[in-house]
Amino acid sequence: MRQAIDAGRLVSSDPEVHEQVLREMLEWTSTADLMASPPVVGQRLHRRLREVTGVADAYREAKDRHNRLALSLLPELRARVAAAEDPFDLAVRLAIAGNVIDLGVNGRVTEEEVHLAIERALSEPVCGPLDALRDAAAEARDILYLADNCGEIVFDRLLIEQLPTERVTVAVRGAPILNDATLEDARAVGLTDLVAVIDNGSDAPGTLLADCSPAFRRRFDEADLVIAKGQGNYETLDDAPRPVFILFKVKCAVVAGHVGQPEGTHMVSRSVVRPD
Repeated sequence: MRQAIDAGRLVSSDPEVHEQVLREMLEWTSTADLMASPPVVGQRLHRRLREVTGVADAYREAKDRHNRLALSLLPELRARVAAAEDPFDLAVRLAIAGNVIDLGVNGRVTEEEVHLAIERALSEPVCGPLDALRDAAAEARDILYLADNCGEIVFDRLLIEQLPTERVTVAVRGAPILNDATLEDARAVGLTDLVAVIDNGSDAPGTLLADCSPAFRRRFDEADLVIAKGQGNYETLDDAPRPVFILFKVKCAVVAGHVGQPEGTHMVSRSVVRPD
């Protein structure tokens, strides 16, 4: 409901519109499958929001603002990575720090919160198999990097630049959803000048493989290494049919309980392929 009101306020200042949006979403959720994963619910909710408001990308202004903010920080952060004792470690930390720019969780991410996330990344530990990720990245011939939010994709550049970029393909969302990055955003922040970029053919705020395009699913299956960003990707890929390294900030009590770490933890998680 909070996401619905946030989106309504982005497209209109009219309280009557906000009330209409809220009533529509309350009616819709009365029949929704609440056992579905949050990205499934989010996808369907925002599809309905687009129908109600007639606005295809309600978060466009916020996405542009966060991309500009992150780009303004990029030179300083790149210099920090270059000067670090372990550039790969710091690049992973900063890529996860960028995951704070998530309007699905916090509809009003501020510049101060982004700066705070960066400082926390420099001092707080990363939980999970970071060395295994480092080794896998060094050995992989074909790396698929699943991006998450706008602004965050600029932080991702710092990690991608630590990889053999000629072996990296970045995948973004196939259509606008929340503040998730699309091809338009990848071009705006220069990712398309650095690596190959594709879209996954889906408008879910995660990676619902059954909802993605056949071309994306082939790339997902064939890549030597898949790196995914964000809690939405954790919620949709933790039981993927192949190993995936997922980098994210723990943002809710349910996921905290699932990973056994407190909210706010910076995570590197490796999905477990479960037998049929």
